[in-house]
Amino acid sequence: MLFEKIKSDILAHNSYMIGAGGEAAVIDPRRDCRVYTTVAGHLDMKITTIFETHKNEDYISGSRELARPTGAEILHGAREEFGFGTPVREGETFELGPLEVEVLETPGHTVESISLLVRDRSVSDDPLMVFTGDALFAGEVGRTDLAGEDRRREMSEMLYESLHETLLPLPDGVIVCPAHGAGSVCGGKISDREYTSIGFERAANRLLSLGREEFVEYKVNERLYEPPYFARMRDLNRAGPPLIYNLPHLRPYTARELRSLLDQKAQVVDIRSPTGFAGGHIPGTINIWRNGLPLYMGYYLNYEDPIVLVDDFDLSMGHVVRHFVRLGYDNIAGYLAGGFAAWFEQGERIARTGTWSPSDLAERLDDPSIYILDVRTIGHREESGHIRGSHHIYVGNLEERIAEIPEDRQIVVHCDAGFKGSLAASILERHGFRHVANLLGGTIGWEAANYPLVRD
Repeated sequence: MLFEKIKSDILAHNSYMIGAGGEAAVIDPRRDCRVYTTVAGHLDMKITTIFETHKNEDYISGSRELARPTGAEILHGAREEFGFGTPVREGETFELGPLEVEVLETPGHTVESISLLVRDRSVSDDPLMVFTGDALFAGEVGRTDLAGEDRRREMSEMLYESLHETLLPLPDGVIVCPAHGAGSVCGGKISDREYTSIGFERAANRLLSLGREEFVEYKVNERLYEPPYFARMRDLNRAGPPLIYNLPHLRPYTARELRSLLDQKAQVVDIRSPTGFAGGHIPGTINIWRNGLPLYMGYYLNYEDPIVLVDDFDLSMGHVVRHFVRLGYDNIAGYLAGGFAAWFEQGERIARTGTWSPSDLAERLDDPSIYILDVRTIGHREESGHIRGSHHIYVGNLEERIAEIPEDRQIVVHCDAGFKGSLAASILERHGFRHVANLLGGTIGWEAANYPLVRD
Protein backbone atom coordinates (compact mmCIF):
# COMPACT_ATOMS: atom_id res chain seq x y z
CA MET A 1 0.00 0.00 0.00
CA LEU A 2 1.20 3.48 -0.90
CA PHE A 3 0.58 6.29 1.55
CA GLU A 4 2.62 9.45 1.27
CA LYS A 5 2.07 12.92 2.65
CA ILE A 6 3.57 15.70 0.54
CA LYS A 7 3.95 19.05 2.29
CA SER A 8 4.27 22.44 0.67
CA ASP A 9 6.41 24.45 3.04
CA ILE A 10 5.28 27.75 4.55
CA LEU A 11 1.75 27.48 3.10
CA ALA A 12 1.42 24.40 5.32
CA HIS A 13 -0.51 22.66 2.56
CA ASN A 14 -0.76 18.87 2.70
CA SER A 15 -1.43 16.73 -0.33
CA TYR A 16 -1.48 12.97 -0.25
CA MET A 17 -0.90 9.91 -2.40
CA ILE A 18 -2.55 6.58 -1.73
CA GLY A 19 -2.53 3.46 -3.82
CA ALA A 20 -2.34 -0.30 -4.14
CA GLY A 21 -2.47 -2.89 -6.88
CA GLY A 22 -0.53 -0.69 -9.29
CA GLU A 23 -3.00 2.21 -9.09
CA ALA A 24 -2.64 5.46 -7.19
CA ALA A 25 -4.74 8.49 -6.34
CA VAL A 26 -3.61 12.01 -5.46
CA ILE A 27 -5.62 14.12 -3.03
CA ASP A 28 -5.48 17.94 -3.26
CA PRO A 29 -2.40 18.20 -5.50
CA ARG A 30 -0.33 21.37 -5.76
CA ARG A 31 0.37 23.08 -9.08
CA ASP A 32 4.07 22.11 -9.33
CA CYS A 33 3.05 18.49 -9.56
CA ARG A 34 6.05 16.54 -10.81
CA VAL A 35 6.59 15.17 -7.30
CA TYR A 36 3.51 12.94 -7.69
CA THR A 37 4.56 11.37 -10.98
CA THR A 38 8.05 10.85 -9.56
CA VAL A 39 6.72 8.95 -6.54
CA ALA A 40 4.35 6.89 -8.70
CA GLY A 41 7.14 6.10 -11.17
CA HIS A 42 9.47 4.85 -8.47
CA LEU A 43 6.77 2.43 -7.29
CA ASP A 44 5.66 1.44 -10.81
CA MET A 45 2.16 2.80 -10.15
CA LYS A 46 -0.21 4.60 -12.47
CA ILE A 47 -2.02 7.70 -11.16
CA THR A 48 -5.63 7.03 -12.16
CA THR A 49 -7.62 9.36 -9.90
CA ILE A 50 -7.28 12.88 -8.55
CA PHE A 51 -9.54 14.04 -5.71
CA GLU A 52 -10.22 17.66 -4.82
CA THR A 53 -11.70 17.87 -1.33
CA HIS A 54 -12.83 21.47 -1.98
CA LYS A 55 -12.04 24.56 -4.04
CA ASN A 56 -8.98 25.82 -2.24
CA GLU A 57 -8.53 29.49 -1.42
CA ASP A 58 -4.86 29.72 -0.50
CA TYR A 59 -3.20 28.12 -3.52
CA ILE A 60 -3.79 27.11 -7.14
CA SER A 61 -5.04 23.57 -7.53
CA GLY A 62 -2.77 21.21 -9.45
CA SER A 63 -5.50 18.85 -10.62
CA ARG A 64 -5.60 19.91 -14.26
CA GLU A 65 -1.83 20.16 -14.38
CA LEU A 66 -1.47 16.60 -13.08
CA ALA A 67 -4.28 15.18 -15.22
CA ARG A 68 -2.54 16.31 -18.41
CA PRO A 69 0.44 13.89 -18.27
CA THR A 70 -1.34 11.10 -16.36
CA GLY A 71 -4.80 11.01 -17.92
CA ALA A 72 -6.23 10.67 -14.40
CA GLU A 73 -9.87 11.50 -13.73
CA ILE A 74 -10.50 14.54 -11.53
CA LEU A 75 -13.26 14.14 -8.93
CA HIS A 76 -14.76 16.91 -6.78
CA GLY A 77 -17.85 17.65 -4.71
CA ALA A 78 -21.15 17.99 -6.54
CA ARG A 79 -22.71 20.89 -4.65
CA GLU A 80 -21.02 23.51 -6.82
CA GLU A 81 -20.37 23.65 -10.55
CA PHE A 82 -16.76 23.39 -11.68
CA GLY A 83 -15.35 24.06 -15.12
CA PHE A 84 -13.53 20.72 -15.09
CA GLY A 85 -13.67 17.26 -13.54
CA THR A 86 -16.52 15.00 -12.49
CA PRO A 87 -18.84 15.65 -9.54
CA VAL A 88 -19.20 12.98 -6.85
CA ARG A 89 -21.75 12.56 -4.09
CA GLU A 90 -22.19 10.99 -0.66
CA GLY A 91 -21.62 7.24 -0.62
CA GLU A 92 -19.92 6.86 -3.99
CA THR A 93 -16.91 4.54 -3.81
CA PHE A 94 -13.76 4.13 -5.87
CA GLU A 95 -11.26 1.27 -5.90
CA LEU A 96 -7.48 1.30 -5.99
CA GLY A 97 -6.64 -2.40 -5.92
CA PRO A 98 -7.88 -3.58 -2.50
CA LEU A 99 -8.33 -0.01 -1.25
CA GLU A 100 -11.81 1.47 -1.24
CA VAL A 101 -12.31 5.23 -1.14
CA GLU A 102 -15.76 6.39 -0.03
CA VAL A 103 -17.02 9.94 -0.55
CA LEU A 104 -18.43 11.74 2.49
CA GLU A 105 -20.08 15.11 1.90
CA THR A 106 -18.80 17.48 4.61
CA PRO A 107 -19.91 21.03 3.70
CA GLY A 108 -19.20 24.01 5.91
CA HIS A 109 -15.81 25.34 4.93
CA THR A 110 -17.18 25.39 1.39
CA VAL A 111 -20.54 24.10 0.18
CA GLU A 112 -19.03 21.37 -2.00
CA SER A 113 -16.44 20.10 0.53
CA ILE A 114 -15.99 16.35 0.66
CA SER A 115 -13.99 14.02 2.87
CA LEU A 116 -12.61 10.69 1.70
CA LEU A 117 -12.88 7.58 3.87
CA VAL A 118 -10.41 4.80 3.07
CA ARG A 119 -10.71 1.08 3.82
CA ASP A 120 -8.19 -1.62 3.07
CA ARG A 121 -10.53 -4.47 2.13
CA SER A 122 -7.63 -6.94 1.99
CA VAL A 123 -7.30 -6.60 5.77
CA SER A 124 -10.59 -5.37 7.22
CA ASP A 125 -13.88 -3.71 6.39
CA ASP A 126 -13.23 -1.16 9.12
CA PRO A 127 -12.27 2.43 8.10
CA LEU A 128 -8.54 3.07 8.14
CA MET A 129 -8.14 6.80 7.49
CA VAL A 130 -10.11 9.84 6.41
CA PHE A 131 -8.94 12.77 4.31
CA THR A 132 -10.86 15.71 5.75
CA GLY A 133 -9.79 18.59 3.52
CA ASP A 134 -10.45 21.81 5.44
CA ALA A 135 -13.34 20.45 7.53
CA LEU A 136 -11.27 19.06 10.41
CA PHE A 137 -7.66 19.82 11.32
CA ALA A 138 -5.42 18.78 14.18
CA GLY A 139 -6.79 20.84 17.08
CA GLU A 140 -8.98 23.02 14.82
CA VAL A 141 -11.83 23.08 12.35
CA GLY A 142 -12.22 24.88 9.03
CA ARG A 143 -13.02 28.52 8.41
CA THR A 144 -16.63 29.38 7.70
CA ASP A 145 -16.21 33.03 6.67
CA LEU A 146 -14.95 32.66 3.10
CA ALA A 147 -18.38 32.32 1.49
CA GLY A 148 -19.17 35.85 2.68
CA GLU A 149 -20.49 37.41 5.86
CA ASP A 150 -24.10 36.93 4.77
CA ARG A 151 -23.61 33.14 4.71
CA ARG A 152 -21.37 32.77 7.74
CA ARG A 153 -24.03 31.44 10.09
CA GLU A 154 -25.35 29.03 7.47
CA MET A 155 -21.84 27.71 6.74
CA SER A 156 -21.08 27.36 10.46
CA GLU A 157 -24.23 25.30 10.94
CA MET A 158 -23.26 23.13 7.98
CA LEU A 159 -19.80 22.56 9.42
CA TYR A 160 -21.17 21.60 12.82
CA GLU A 161 -23.40 18.98 11.20
CA SER A 162 -20.56 17.67 9.05
CA LEU A 163 -18.33 17.27 12.08
CA HIS A 164 -20.86 15.76 14.47
CA GLU A 165 -23.02 13.74 12.09
CA THR A 166 -20.42 12.51 9.60
CA LEU A 167 -16.85 12.64 10.91
CA LEU A 168 -17.02 12.22 14.68
CA PRO A 169 -19.17 9.06 14.52
CA LEU A 170 -16.23 7.32 12.83
CA PRO A 171 -14.23 4.90 15.02
CA ASP A 172 -11.61 6.39 17.38
CA GLY A 173 -8.70 4.80 15.57
CA VAL A 174 -9.39 6.34 12.16
CA ILE A 175 -6.38 8.43 11.12
CA VAL A 176 -7.27 12.02 10.20
CA CYS A 177 -5.40 13.50 7.23
CA PRO A 178 -6.25 17.22 6.83
CA ALA A 179 -5.33 19.47 3.91
CA HIS A 180 -3.36 21.90 6.09
CA GLY A 181 -1.07 21.92 9.08
CA ALA A 182 0.14 24.45 11.63
CA GLY A 183 0.74 27.90 10.21
CA SER A 184 -1.92 27.73 7.53
CA VAL A 185 -4.28 30.67 7.11
CA CYS A 186 -7.11 28.20 6.50
CA GLY A 187 -7.66 27.66 10.22
CA GLY A 188 -7.35 29.68 13.40
CA LYS A 189 -5.01 27.66 15.63
CA ILE A 190 -4.07 24.43 13.88
CA SER A 191 -1.93 22.27 16.15
CA ASP A 192 1.61 21.35 15.20
CA ARG A 193 0.95 17.61 14.91
CA GLU A 194 1.77 15.70 11.75
CA TYR A 195 -1.06 13.22 12.28
CA THR A 196 -4.06 12.85 14.49
CA SER A 197 -7.07 10.57 14.86
CA ILE A 198 -10.81 10.83 15.27
CA GLY A 199 -10.60 9.67 18.88
CA PHE A 200 -7.87 12.11 19.80
CA GLU A 201 -9.70 15.04 18.21
CA ARG A 202 -12.94 14.07 19.91
CA ALA A 203 -11.13 14.12 23.24
CA ALA A 204 -8.76 17.08 22.80
CA ASN A 205 -10.14 19.46 20.16
CA ARG A 206 -11.78 22.27 22.14
CA LEU A 207 -14.18 23.20 19.33
CA LEU A 208 -15.60 19.70 19.11
CA SER A 209 -16.75 19.87 22.73
CA LEU A 210 -18.99 22.89 22.05
CA GLY A 211 -22.73 22.52 21.69
CA ARG A 212 -24.34 23.48 18.41
CA GLU A 213 -25.33 27.06 19.31
CA GLU A 214 -22.07 27.75 21.13
CA PHE A 215 -20.09 26.42 18.17
CA VAL A 216 -22.05 28.46 15.64
CA GLU A 217 -21.70 31.67 17.66
CA TYR A 218 -17.97 31.09 18.04
CA LYS A 219 -17.51 30.62 14.30
CA VAL A 220 -19.73 33.55 13.40
CA ASN A 221 -17.64 35.85 15.61
CA GLU A 222 -14.24 34.37 14.79
CA ARG A 223 -11.75 36.98 13.56
CA LEU A 224 -9.49 35.72 10.80
CA TYR A 225 -7.69 37.64 8.06
CA GLU A 226 -8.52 36.98 4.42
CA PRO A 227 -5.72 37.87 1.99
CA PRO A 228 -7.09 39.61 -1.12
CA TYR A 229 -5.71 36.94 -3.45
CA PHE A 230 -8.12 34.35 -1.98
CA ALA A 231 -10.90 35.58 -4.27
CA ARG A 232 -8.76 34.94 -7.34
CA MET A 233 -7.81 31.47 -6.10
CA ARG A 234 -11.47 30.57 -5.62
CA ASP A 235 -12.37 31.73 -9.12
CA LEU A 236 -9.47 29.92 -10.79
CA ASN A 237 -9.97 26.73 -8.83
CA ARG A 238 -13.65 26.71 -9.73
CA ALA A 239 -13.20 27.46 -13.43
CA GLY A 240 -9.97 25.53 -13.92
CA PRO A 241 -6.50 27.06 -13.52
CA PRO A 242 -4.43 27.72 -16.65
CA LEU A 243 -1.85 25.08 -17.48
CA ILE A 244 1.81 25.99 -17.09
CA TYR A 245 3.42 22.66 -18.17
CA ASN A 246 6.71 23.52 -16.46
CA LEU A 247 8.06 25.98 -13.91
CA PRO A 248 8.77 29.32 -15.58
CA HIS A 249 12.30 30.35 -16.48
CA LEU A 250 13.45 33.45 -14.61
CA ARG A 251 15.32 35.99 -16.68
CA PRO A 252 18.43 37.62 -15.18
CA TYR A 253 18.16 41.42 -15.46
CA THR A 254 21.05 43.85 -15.30
CA ALA A 255 20.81 46.83 -12.96
CA ARG A 256 20.18 49.17 -15.88
CA GLU A 257 17.44 46.93 -17.26
CA LEU A 258 15.83 46.81 -13.83
CA ARG A 259 15.89 50.60 -13.55
CA SER A 260 14.04 50.74 -16.86
CA LEU A 261 11.51 48.16 -15.65
CA LEU A 262 10.83 50.23 -12.55
CA ASP A 263 9.81 53.09 -14.82
CA GLN A 264 7.37 50.66 -16.45
CA LYS A 265 5.64 49.70 -13.16
CA ALA A 266 7.45 46.42 -12.59
CA GLN A 267 6.89 44.96 -9.13
CA VAL A 268 10.30 44.60 -7.50
CA VAL A 269 10.43 42.42 -4.40
CA ASP A 270 13.51 42.39 -2.18
CA ILE A 271 13.61 38.94 -0.58
CA ARG A 272 16.55 39.61 1.75
CA SER A 273 16.49 39.76 5.54
CA PRO A 274 15.33 42.89 7.40
CA THR A 275 18.92 43.86 8.24
CA GLY A 276 20.07 43.52 4.63
CA PHE A 277 17.12 45.57 3.39
CA ALA A 278 17.61 48.24 6.05
CA GLY A 279 21.28 48.69 5.17
CA GLY A 280 20.46 49.56 1.57
CA HIS A 281 17.84 48.75 -1.05
CA ILE A 282 16.43 49.84 -4.37
CA PRO A 283 14.05 52.77 -3.80
CA GLY A 284 10.38 51.86 -4.06
CA THR A 285 10.83 48.12 -3.57
CA ILE A 286 9.01 46.08 -0.96
CA ASN A 287 10.73 43.69 1.40
CA ILE A 288 9.18 40.24 1.76
CA TRP A 289 11.71 37.82 3.15
CA ARG A 290 11.96 34.43 1.43
CA ASN A 291 9.88 32.44 3.89
CA GLY A 292 7.30 35.20 4.03
CA LEU A 293 6.57 35.17 0.31
CA PRO A 294 3.67 32.68 0.35
CA LEU A 295 2.13 34.48 3.33
CA TYR A 296 2.33 38.10 2.16
CA MET A 297 2.84 38.36 -1.60
CA GLY A 298 -0.92 37.93 -2.01
CA TYR A 299 -1.52 41.15 -0.10
CA TYR A 300 0.73 43.42 -2.13
CA LEU A 301 1.43 41.99 -5.60
CA ASN A 302 -0.90 42.12 -8.59
CA TYR A 303 -1.27 39.53 -11.33
CA GLU A 304 -0.57 41.82 -14.29
CA ASP A 305 2.72 43.72 -13.89
CA PRO A 306 5.98 41.73 -14.13
CA ILE A 307 7.58 40.68 -10.85
CA VAL A 308 11.35 40.90 -10.40
CA LEU A 309 13.23 39.60 -7.36
CA VAL A 310 16.24 41.09 -5.60
CA ASP A 311 18.48 38.96 -3.39
CA ASP A 312 22.10 39.07 -2.26
CA PHE A 313 23.48 36.02 -4.08
CA ASP A 314 20.57 34.70 -6.22
CA LEU A 315 20.61 31.35 -4.45
CA SER A 316 17.88 28.71 -4.87
CA MET A 317 15.74 30.81 -7.19
CA GLY A 318 14.15 27.61 -8.48
CA HIS A 319 12.71 27.02 -5.03
CA VAL A 320 11.55 30.62 -4.70
CA VAL A 321 9.68 30.57 -8.02
CA ARG A 322 7.53 27.69 -6.75
CA HIS A 323 5.99 30.03 -4.18
CA PHE A 324 4.78 32.29 -6.97
CA VAL A 325 3.51 29.48 -9.19
CA ARG A 326 1.51 27.95 -6.34
CA LEU A 327 -0.34 31.24 -5.85
CA GLY A 328 -0.94 31.80 -9.55
CA TYR A 329 1.65 34.53 -10.11
CA ASP A 330 2.54 33.52 -13.63
CA ASN A 331 3.81 37.07 -14.15
CA ILE A 332 7.00 36.24 -12.23
CA ALA A 333 9.58 37.50 -14.71
CA GLY A 334 13.11 37.42 -13.36
CA TYR A 335 15.71 38.60 -10.87
CA LEU A 336 18.50 41.14 -10.55
CA ALA A 337 21.56 39.30 -11.87
CA GLY A 338 24.40 39.43 -9.40
CA GLY A 339 22.14 40.36 -6.51
CA PHE A 340 21.89 43.73 -4.80
CA ALA A 341 25.62 44.25 -5.24
CA ALA A 342 25.03 44.65 -8.99
CA TRP A 343 22.81 47.63 -8.20
CA PHE A 344 25.23 49.62 -6.07
CA GLU A 345 28.21 48.70 -8.26
CA GLN A 346 26.48 50.62 -11.04
CA GLY A 347 26.29 53.66 -8.79
CA GLU A 348 22.50 53.55 -8.63
CA ARG A 349 20.58 55.40 -5.94
CA ILE A 350 20.09 53.54 -2.66
CA ALA A 351 17.38 53.91 -0.02
CA ARG A 352 17.76 52.94 3.64
CA THR A 353 15.37 52.02 6.44
CA GLY A 354 16.06 53.01 10.01
CA THR A 355 16.53 50.31 12.64
CA TRP A 356 15.95 50.61 16.36
CA SER A 357 16.83 48.27 19.20
CA PRO A 358 14.50 47.69 22.17
CA SER A 359 16.63 50.00 24.30
CA ASP A 360 16.38 52.75 21.66
CA LEU A 361 12.61 52.62 21.86
CA ALA A 362 12.49 52.25 25.65
CA GLU A 363 14.51 55.43 26.08
CA ARG A 364 12.00 57.40 23.96
CA LEU A 365 8.80 55.59 24.87
CA ASP A 366 7.19 58.74 26.24
CA ASP A 367 8.37 60.98 23.42
CA PRO A 368 5.24 62.46 21.75
CA SER A 369 7.03 62.68 18.40
CA ILE A 370 7.20 58.86 18.26
CA TYR A 371 4.37 56.82 16.71
CA ILE A 372 4.68 53.10 17.53
CA LEU A 373 2.95 50.86 14.98
CA ASP A 374 2.24 47.22 15.86
CA VAL A 375 1.68 45.19 12.65
CA ARG A 376 1.07 41.77 14.21
CA THR A 377 -2.29 40.03 13.98
CA ILE A 378 -4.88 41.31 16.42
CA GLY A 379 -5.02 37.85 18.02
CA HIS A 380 -1.30 37.88 18.67
CA ARG A 381 -1.51 41.37 20.16
CA GLU A 382 -4.37 40.46 22.48
CA GLU A 383 -2.87 37.17 23.62
CA SER A 384 0.72 38.23 24.27
CA GLY A 385 0.26 41.90 25.09
CA HIS A 386 1.64 45.03 23.44
CA ILE A 387 4.16 47.81 23.90
CA ARG A 388 2.67 50.66 25.87
CA GLY A 389 1.34 53.43 23.65
CA SER A 390 1.48 51.43 20.44
CA HIS A 391 -1.17 51.54 17.71
CA HIS A 392 -2.33 48.47 15.81
CA ILE A 393 -2.76 47.87 12.10
CA TYR A 394 -2.16 44.36 10.76
CA VAL A 395 0.57 44.36 8.11
CA GLY A 396 -1.80 42.90 5.52
CA ASN A 397 -4.20 45.81 5.99
CA LEU A 398 -1.57 48.53 6.12
CA GLU A 399 -1.97 49.91 2.62
CA GLU A 400 -5.73 50.33 2.89
CA ARG A 401 -5.35 52.11 6.25
CA ILE A 402 -2.30 54.18 5.40
CA ALA A 403 -4.21 57.45 5.96
CA GLU A 404 -4.45 56.67 9.69
CA ILE A 405 -0.69 57.00 10.15
CA PRO A 406 0.70 60.50 10.84
CA GLU A 407 3.27 61.69 8.33
CA ASP A 408 4.85 64.26 10.64
CA ARG A 409 6.09 61.83 13.30
CA GLN A 410 8.86 59.26 13.63
CA ILE A 411 7.24 55.90 12.86
CA VAL A 412 8.64 52.89 14.72
CA VAL A 413 7.19 49.70 13.28
CA HIS A 414 7.31 46.41 15.09
CA CYS A 415 6.03 42.85 14.85
CA ASP A 416 7.14 39.83 16.86
CA ALA A 417 10.68 39.54 15.49
CA GLY A 418 11.31 42.14 12.80
CA PHE A 419 10.44 40.48 9.49
CA LYS A 420 6.85 41.69 9.11
CA GLY A 421 8.06 45.00 10.53
CA SER A 422 10.48 45.34 7.63
CA LEU A 423 7.69 44.60 5.15
CA ALA A 424 5.55 47.27 6.80
CA ALA A 425 8.41 49.76 6.77
CA SER A 426 8.95 49.19 3.06
CA ILE A 427 5.25 49.81 2.38
CA LEU A 428 5.35 53.05 4.37
CA GLU A 429 8.44 54.21 2.52
CA ARG A 430 6.80 53.45 -0.80
CA HIS A 431 3.94 55.74 0.25
CA GLY A 432 6.27 58.62 0.97
CA PHE A 433 6.94 58.27 4.71
CA ARG A 434 10.46 59.52 5.33
CA HIS A 435 11.02 58.83 9.02
CA VAL A 436 10.48 55.09 9.46
CA ALA A 437 12.38 52.64 11.64
CA ASN A 438 11.91 48.90 12.17
CA LEU A 439 12.23 47.60 15.73
CA LEU A 440 14.65 44.71 15.26
CA GLY A 441 13.71 41.83 17.51
CA GLY A 442 10.11 43.04 17.81
CA THR A 443 8.24 42.01 20.92
CA ILE A 444 10.49 38.97 21.33
CA GLY A 445 13.54 41.20 21.65
CA TRP A 446 11.59 43.69 23.75
CA GLU A 447 10.77 41.05 26.38
CA ALA A 448 14.26 39.53 26.14
CA ALA A 449 15.61 42.94 27.13
CA ASN A 450 13.30 42.84 30.18
CA TYR A 451 10.87 45.46 28.98
CA PRO A 452 7.21 44.68 29.71
CA LEU A 453 4.28 44.08 27.39
CA VAL A 454 0.98 45.41 28.68
CA ARG A 455 -2.64 44.34 28.26
CA ASP A 456 -5.53 46.74 28.15
